[in-house]
Amino acid sequence: MTETAGPSDDETGVIEESTELEEGAETLHGCPVTQSHGQTVLHTQADGYQQLVQNLRDDGYGVCVDLCGVDHLGNNTRVLPSSVPSERFEVVVNLLDVQAQRRIRIRVQIPEASPTIASISDIHPGAEAMEREATDMFGVQFEGHPDPTPILLPDGWEGHPLRKDFSMGRIPVQFKAVDGR
Repeated sequence: MTETAGPSDDETGVIEESTELEEGAETLHGCPVTQSHGQTVLHTQADGYQQLVQNLRDDGYGVCVDLCGVDHLGNNTRVLPSSVPSERFEVVVNLLDVQAQRRIRIRVQIPEASPTIASISDIHPGAEAMEREATDMFGVQFEGHPDPTPILLPDGWEGHPLRKDFSMGRIPVQFKAVDGR
């Protein structure tokens, strides 16, 4: 990991993400590094995602705290390093190193045309259910997942409810009059 010198969020009073990856910018395991609200964020390509997670586990990040999908349809305000092309979908993973008391976040851009990424459930078994949730809600498929069946949605459900272009249906509700009111 290369070191970068500069004022911290506390020193400048500003809380924002680094936006540009310039020559000599910080990288970790070959991935661009930014800071967001005091947390280190790694931006990896989908094809290097599983290896990055394995490398971080070897570095002590033994707990997958969270894994979620994000749909950026219509969102042009997100911040990425200049070397990372933006895609509609993103998988965000938060890892924890309990011994050193540190956290790290991974952001992976996933193309809309092929929303597929490798599963990390063999590295972090606790990610298994979270990957199934991301599949149900956003349609991101995790290659090599041991049980890709729906976890939140009923069998036969059509679509992915947390996609921004998912049509919200209406279910008519009939109320019964209550005597005395």
